[in-house]
Amino acid sequence: MPDYDLAIVVEGLRKKYGDKQALDGLDLAVRAGTVQGILGPNGAGKTTVVRTMSTLLRPEEGRVEVAGIDVRTRAREVRSRIGLLGQNAAVDEELSGRQNLEMFGRLHHLGARRAGARADELLARFGLTDTGNKAIKQYSGGMRRRLDLAASLISQPEVLFLDEPTTGLDPRGRTEVWNAVRSLVGDGTTVLLTTQYLEEADQLADRITVINHGKVIAEGTADELKSKTGGDRIDVVLHDTAQLARAASLLPGEVAVDENRRMVSSSVSDRMAALTETVRALEAAGIEAEDIAVRRPTLDEVFMHLTKEVAA
Repeated sequence: MPDYDLAIVVEGLRKKYGDKQALDGLDLAVRAGTVQGILGPNGAGKTTVVRTMSTLLRPEEGRVEVAGIDVRTRAREVRSRIGLLGQNAAVDEELSGRQNLEMFGRLHHLGARRAGARADELLARFGLTDTGNKAIKQYSGGMRRRLDLAASLISQPEVLFLDEPTTGLDPRGRTEVWNAVRSLVGDGTTVLLTTQYLEEADQLADRITVINHGKVIAEGTADELKSKTGGDRIDVVLHDTAQLARAASLLPGEVAVDENRRMVSSSVSDRMAALTETVRALEAAGIEAEDIAVRRPTLDEVFMHLTKEVAA
């Protein structure tokens, strides 16, 4: 078990690229053995955060500790305790999965025997034993990313940074990577995950930090962030697009209209009362609904709501 409660501590982190303020006083605290999600649009500062915490960039201002170690003064020690999976594959297409892992093992100063044993351990862990002797160019996207993830664990890191790990993967490949991440956290690894897929953060993260323009604009659990949009939402899908405006006038609060999906939606405070009242109002108005559902807001809606507030 680690001898620290917080695996990552960031205070007042600032970083500039020329005249652009990439990080502007960012704070972050990640409890050991959890998954911390970092959400934000392109250019929000997500990759800069990861590169700074993993010692690839030097912070201009602020304090950064990873695994209880200051990244500015003891970078080599930090690197010995972390793993990093970037957005681009780091494996050699011509080598087999096992050969790639053995190569990474030797780069981490494992002897030949230990590197081979570690490669076999990781192939088994990520369900790649049967394909371990195949060239990487024969792997699917999900298999490649699982192998990337395995390579980042060669040195058994305490903290693992995943920078948009499922970009470009199909749903099956994404699910494969998610399952692998859950397995790691179950064994005590701390994971910091940056992503643009809000569903990914919802699936994996214990806590989520939303950043925009290098600043934290919100943080909490997925449920806490969803509550910021005003509670549950009611969706009404109509048979006739021409009735959307009329149906919208019957729903409470601020109503969103989606003509492509023939849907009107609004936030509600009382799930069952809102459902009953909406059904009665639509029937009284002679509006035929194809589907009516009450649900929690998605993180996509949360993100749009938060960034809209910041812009205002």
